[in-house]
Amino acid sequence: MESAHSLADVQYTSFWLADPGRPEALPALTGDTTCDLLVVGGGYTGLWTALLAKERDPARDVVLVEGQEVGWAASGRNGGFCAASLTHGFFNGLERWPEELRTLERLGHENLQAIEDAVERYGIDCDWERTGELDVATEPHQVEELREGAEQMAEYGANAVFLDAEAVRAEVDSPTFLAGLWDKDGVAMVHPAKLAWGLKRACLELGVRIFEHTPATDLAESGPGMAVRTPYGRIFARHVALGTNIFPSLVKRVRPFLAPVYDFALMTEPLTDEQLASIGWKNRQGLGDCNNQFHYFRISADNRILWGGYDAIYHYGGKVRAEYDHRPETYEKLAGHFFTAFPQLAGIRFTHAWGGAIDTCSRFSAFFGTAHKGKVSYAVGYTGLGVGATRFGADVMLDLLSGERTERTELQMVKSKPLPFPPEPVKWAGIGITKWSLDRADHNQGKRNLWLKAMDAMGLGFDS
Repeated sequence: MESAHSLADVQYTSFWLADPGRPEALPALTGDTTCDLLVVGGGYTGLWTALLAKERDPARDVVLVEGQEVGWAASGRNGGFCAASLTHGFFNGLERWPEELRTLERLGHENLQAIEDAVERYGIDCDWERTGELDVATEPHQVEELREGAEQMAEYGANAVFLDAEAVRAEVDSPTFLAGLWDKDGVAMVHPAKLAWGLKRACLELGVRIFEHTPATDLAESGPGMAVRTPYGRIFARHVALGTNIFPSLVKRVRPFLAPVYDFALMTEPLTDEQLASIGWKNRQGLGDCNNQFHYFRISADNRILWGGYDAIYHYGGKVRAEYDHRPETYEKLAGHFFTAFPQLAGIRFTHAWGGAIDTCSRFSAFFGTAHKGKVSYAVGYTGLGVGATRFGADVMLDLLSGERTERTELQMVKSKPLPFPPEPVKWAGIGITKWSLDRADHNQGKRNLWLKAMDAMGLGFDS
C-alpha cells in the first residue's frame, strides 16, 4: 500500500523539535528563591508573559519554570500557523461575540503585527512568512459557504478573496479542491519550535530567570504573595501567571473546563523542483480544508509538506500521557488522505510523524481568570490556535494581575467563561457521539443531525 510504504522509515518525533539548533536545557531550580512574578509553563503563553512583563517593567524580577524543556509540548508540535484571530477563526468569533467582533479582529491583527515586530526586534530566526491562509472546499456544498464567508470577512475589513476551482488550483493544485477563501494577511507561517527558542533567548537577555525540568507541584498563599513548590525547592512570588496549557492547572476549579484532545501530523521529505512544480504553491500559504474533521497543511522553509489534523482523539478520563503522543493507525490514515489530495506526489516518503495534546474548551478559544484574591492569573483553552493568540493571552494575564481596566479586560470574551465539560462517563460518550455525528455531516452535504444542533444551541460544538 502506498500509505504504508511512505511511512516505512519515519521518525516518531516532532520535525520541529528535532532541529539541530535546539538549545541545551537550563538547570533545574534547587533551593528557594523569591521574585516579583512567577510564570509557570515554558510554552508560548509563559514565554510571552515573561517577555512582556519585562518589557512593561524592566526592573521587575521575573522567574519562569518549565516542567520539561521550553517549547517541548504544544508550542513545539503544532503546524506553525500564527493567526491574527483571537477567537479560533472569524466565524467562531462571529457566532459567539458578534457585537465586539470588530474590536476582536482589530486587536488580533495588532497582536499579529506585534509578534512580527518582536521577531524582528529580537532577531528571532524562525522562518517567519506572512503568506496568509487558504481555506479550501473539497465538497460541493462548501463552495457557496466560502463565497459567502469571503463577503462576510470583507465587511469586517479582512483582506479575504474568494477563489473558484480554477483560481484555487492555480495557487495549489489538487484535484480535490473545488474553491478557496484566501485570507491574505491574517496568518503567518512560522517554525514553531524556533519561535519558542527565540523567545526563550529574548527572555534571558532581558533578565528573566528560567529553570527547566522544574515542574510546579503545588500553589498556596504565603503572606502577601504566593508560594509554589517544585521537586527541589520553593518560589515565593508576589504574583503568579499560569500558562500550563492542558496540563492539570494549579487552580483546580479550572480543570473541568478543559479536555485534552490529541492531534497528529506528518512531515514529508523535501520536495524536488519537479514535485514542487507539479503542485505550484508559489505563494506558500497555509491551507486547511472546510470539513468538520479537517486537515491543515503547509510548506516548510526547506520545501517539505506538513500534513496534519483530521483525527481528534480523546482518551477516557482526560489523561495526558506520553504513550498517547503516537498513533500508527492515524498516521496511516493521514498518509492515505495526503495521496488522495496530491496524487502527483506518489512515491514521496514521510520522514517524521508525531502527535500531542491540545487544550480544548467548549468555545474553542482561550478563557481567562484570576484566583487567590487576584494574585494568580491564567489563560488556557486555545484549542489548537494558540501560536498567535497566546501573546494576547499573556497581555490579558498581566493586565489582570496589575488590576488595570484595559480594552482587553473589558471584553466579554475575557469576562466570560465557556461551559464546563460534564463529568465522566458522560464527557467521553458525548465527545464520541459528537465525532461520529461530525463525520456523518462531512459525508452528508454538511447537514447537522439533532445531536449537533443541540450541542450548537448549548455552545458545546466540537470539531477537530
